[in-house]
Amino acid sequence: MERAATPALKVERLAHYLFDGPQTDSGSEEITEWLADSARFRAFAETHRDKIRKKLRTASDAEGRRDVRAELRAAHLLLADRRIELAFEAYGSGKAGPDFTVRFRGERSFNMEVTRLRRAPGEATLGGPLLPKLRQLPPSVPNVLLIAIEGDRADALDLRAATRVLKARADAKEDAFFLTRGFDGARGFYQRYRRLGAVLTWCEGAQPGARGSLWLNAEARIAVPQRAIRACLLALDAD
Repeated sequence: MERAATPALKVERLAHYLFDGPQTDSGSEEITEWLADSARFRAFAETHRDKIRKKLRTASDAEGRRDVRAELRAAHLLLADRRIELAFEAYGSGKAGPDFTVRFRGERSFNMEVTRLRRAPGEATLGGPLLPKLRQLPPSVPNVLLIAIEGDRADALDLRAATRVLKARADAKEDAFFLTRGFDGARGFYQRYRRLGAVLTWCEGAQPGARGSLWLNAEARIAVPQRAIRACLLALDAD
């Protein structure tokens, strides 16, 4: 009878599959460490191994690999809370849907789209990264955007100012501005904006206790469950 694989062997086999061979760089070694230290993250990666492998293989440059790393690190941290369960790309791989579906014990499930700001927060373009991600939020379900930023302050990205400017342009019916950004004019922007329940800003380089900030959209049609989103905020702040 074949003996059951040890956890270490399971990690080795899974990592070999995800990276299509031995781990040869610091990024793959880091993700392998996450697989080893969290049985829940390992189970998540095993369940979604084909999707994760595809993402890793199609990340063609350093920035793309950092984007995938942000998604996997977020999953690793969130799954440390046993009340949180994650499904990956539930709307279909390669489709314009959120990255995660989050289920929190006793609460309504919600979507979470993860993005990484590729520039300093103070250099973010108008509405970025909100505008591109609003188009990916489906109706009839709570939606959260998780923005990973670099630096040492989670509140360095001023979401209140960004949304204030965007809403002012929508109120002024600047349809051309929104049309060139993929929306059906100002009205189309507002329809998508009201699908956004909350934004989590996550700064992994900040000190513990200051790695996350939460902005709630008071105009959202469907609110994000408070207990669930605050549990996510605490999980992202952990070491």
